[in-house]
Amino acid sequence: MTIRNLEGLFRPRSLAVVGPNRFGDEALDLLLNRLADSAFKGPMTLVGCGKDAPDGFRTKRRIEDLDHAPDLLLYVGEADDAAAILRTAGAAGTRAAVALAGGYDRWSDDQVRAALAASRPNTLRLLGPGSLGIAAPGANVAAHLGATDAQGGDLAFIARSGTIVNATLSWAASNRIGFSGAVSLGQRTDIDVSDLLDWFALDYKTRAILVHLETIANPRKFLSAARAAARSKPVIVLRSGASREVRGEGRTHAGRIAAPDAVFDAALARAGVLRIDDIDEMFEAAETVTRVKPVNGRRLAIVATGGSLSMIAADQLQRQGGTLACPEPETRAALEGLQRPGVAHVNPLTLHETAPAEAYARAVSTLLDDKSVDAVLAVVAPSAFSPVSVIAEALAHAHGARGHSHGYGRKKPLLVALAAGAPLPRQALDAARVPTHASAFDAVRAFMHLVRYAEGRDMLMAAPPSLPSDFSPDVDTARTVVRAALDQSRSWLTPEEISTVLDAYDIRQVPTRLAVDAVEAGEIAETILRGGTRVALKLVSPDLPFKSDFGGVLLDLATPEAVEDAARALGDRVRRDHPQAEITGFALQPMLTRAQGHELFAGLADDPTFGTVVAFGRGGTGVEVIGDVALALPPLDLNLAHALIRQTRVNRLLSGFRNLPAADMDAIALTLVKLAQIAIDLPEILELDINPLVADRFGVCALDARIAVAEPAMRAGRRGTSRLAIAPYPKEWERTLELKDGATVRVAPVRPEDEDRYRAFFQTVSPEDLRLRFFAPVKEFNHAFMARLVQLDYSRAMAFAATDPETGEILGVVRLHADPDHRSGEYAILVQSSLKGIGLGWALMQLIIDYAAADGIETIKGEVLKENTTMLAMCQALGFSVRSAPDDDAIAEVTLPVAAGAGRS
Repeated sequence: MTIRNLEGLFRPRSLAVVGPNRFGDEALDLLLNRLADSAFKGPMTLVGCGKDAPDGFRTKRRIEDLDHAPDLLLYVGEADDAAAILRTAGAAGTRAAVALAGGYDRWSDDQVRAALAASRPNTLRLLGPGSLGIAAPGANVAAHLGATDAQGGDLAFIARSGTIVNATLSWAASNRIGFSGAVSLGQRTDIDVSDLLDWFALDYKTRAILVHLETIANPRKFLSAARAAARSKPVIVLRSGASREVRGEGRTHAGRIAAPDAVFDAALARAGVLRIDDIDEMFEAAETVTRVKPVNGRRLAIVATGGSLSMIAADQLQRQGGTLACPEPETRAALEGLQRPGVAHVNPLTLHETAPAEAYARAVSTLLDDKSVDAVLAVVAPSAFSPVSVIAEALAHAHGARGHSHGYGRKKPLLVALAAGAPLPRQALDAARVPTHASAFDAVRAFMHLVRYAEGRDMLMAAPPSLPSDFSPDVDTARTVVRAALDQSRSWLTPEEISTVLDAYDIRQVPTRLAVDAVEAGEIAETILRGGTRVALKLVSPDLPFKSDFGGVLLDLATPEAVEDAARALGDRVRRDHPQAEITGFALQPMLTRAQGHELFAGLADDPTFGTVVAFGRGGTGVEVIGDVALALPPLDLNLAHALIRQTRVNRLLSGFRNLPAADMDAIALTLVKLAQIAIDLPEILELDINPLVADRFGVCALDARIAVAEPAMRAGRRGTSRLAIAPYPKEWERTLELKDGATVRVAPVRPEDEDRYRAFFQTVSPEDLRLRFFAPVKEFNHAFMARLVQLDYSRAMAFAATDPETGEILGVVRLHADPDHRSGEYAILVQSSLKGIGLGWALMQLIIDYAAADGIETIKGEVLKENTTMLAMCQALGFSVRSAPDDDAIAEVTLPVAAGAGRS
């Protein structure tokens, strides 16, 4: 359940306040007077509160006495009575209810279960309990107990905490910021943040969604909703509670490194969501990312009054992760006359303290025209000779008068810092939609909001390169090894088992052999030494996973006798110092000599909220102390893997320097993709470390690894025993279909890597067939258009591509996009124009119907031009009903109850 009946919350036609009131007259009077003053146009009723109501209200003794059920019920009664009230109201037609409270108010589990059980039969949606209420100024709804009224505007605000709601509404009122909707979630028993993200993503009156979070109950649902919303408008998240969380306490380095808040950051970044740190920054970010288009990079040009002010801005840019732009020679020449005498650099561009407004305007225009500049910041301080207000007007005019396009008609951002004290003379800049701030720090922070927002959007839209065709993991072999360990009640894999798992996923590793005692270690060493290399000896114990903690690794052993002696001494020492530890044996490896190799770390951790996490960074014994590790949620493609690598400091070393050649970055990225695939295929693998993973220009090689296993548990919103918070590629839906002429086609879910093949497929479809599919001529298949077709959230959408088994050419595609309630889905289908009549379209339609049935979708719908008689005939043959669209007689609406169509041949 997601947005069903939420219109009763945000667009009610009638409402009722239902008691008996348990909060006292002060709270009830506040609510009633606020509702009476809100100009709500529908009927309002006070039920069972035993007092007079303000003008505009009717009063009733019982809810059964109402002539018509209210769309919105505001409940102020006792928790024990809620279930009966909700059952009666829902049966009569009430669509939404808010269990109000003026402060912290929690119902017991039994009271919550009773309320939900009473609401569900009629799909009555419940907000709270413990909610301050909701405000929807556009619908004149002020149904809340907040400290301050919510003014009308175009920002949506969602918060778990009533205190945060009060603080935010007060801050917004003092800064004249308005809302399309403001919601206090309270206890989140039914309506949650994911439902509201879906609602506001579809609300044309909302230009950005602001969210306060503490925890997430259903991470897959949340990430799916956040990703969908972020594709259409900015989603900005403020999170509290990180300081209360315990840092990772896993059994491996990965488990210890994956701090919950860092995982939270990785999850939000994956969804394209911008995270901020406090309330004023939340509104600052919203103003910035909604006023100007995303930037193309991190290169900022700074124009400032005086040298000190310009350097303060430049210092802040460096601290916050931005880059000073390097203007082109022509730009430098054009700015020579503006630079203050005696200053050599042109960025920051230092103007004289008495520079006139025209100098600012000219400098900004020149820099905005430079292709090496992504954005410009003007920092203006007052002067007795150049009023700030005049400079602000000149900057606004300069920005508005010129295009300054940086691709696809996007105007480069201009940001302004007016270091002048309140009130700022910003009217002209506001009219020109130029983000304006009171300090260079705030302005630079706003620029970095643009950078992070743009990078998140680009990550959502990036088309990854294809994986190597020869990467085909042996999942069955790996699963057999893991299952055997679990059947023996073991929580760790042995070195041989680890080697088998890594081999199954083609992760290169140093050959490892296990000896049960010192004598066998010497015998194995003799074989290794014949290869001309020395021996590395490692003690293996499930109770001592971190070998460096007890000196469990001995290197450069040159003779069998040295290996035997070292193994015996090591075993004796461990038995003395760790008498409870079980010693499995000794692992022996040939020494790997790579003088130009980098020691990296790669692994899998298990987060209590988001499940499996991929970790990557600088390796070695100090991996946890160094802390140069980045996190990402699987599944990964090569683009996401490269982005994960770029988040680390070691990335700069891997790129090569001086006489050290660059490491094979593609091999590192592919290894991360393989680890993510292990997480998808083997949910029994709880944690995994590869440390070190040695990388150089020739590739990568694992020197040491450990794998912890456990029986996977069912998790909210996830199928089966998957640990993943993001739905992975559904390989189980790959098929071979036979057509009417006996030919076969391969059918598989569409992936982002299919973009080029998908584009080539469109070239095989006639312009007329494209018009029938898209209802308009299609002339350009650019990346943005294609990304919408091939980048699927498998939690919400599915597309199957039928391909030639020999050439891989796409022959036809069918897709189904579920509505946010996941009850109905809209289909679309297209096949090569030369392949009509062979049954391909029929086979694809039957497959998507079977998929909908398996996915729990109840109804498939579609719109078909009435002139497309072939499609209409096929729909009728498949059991679809056909009727004219109510708003366009040229279009037919086709509908199929999935249960009636599934399984037909």
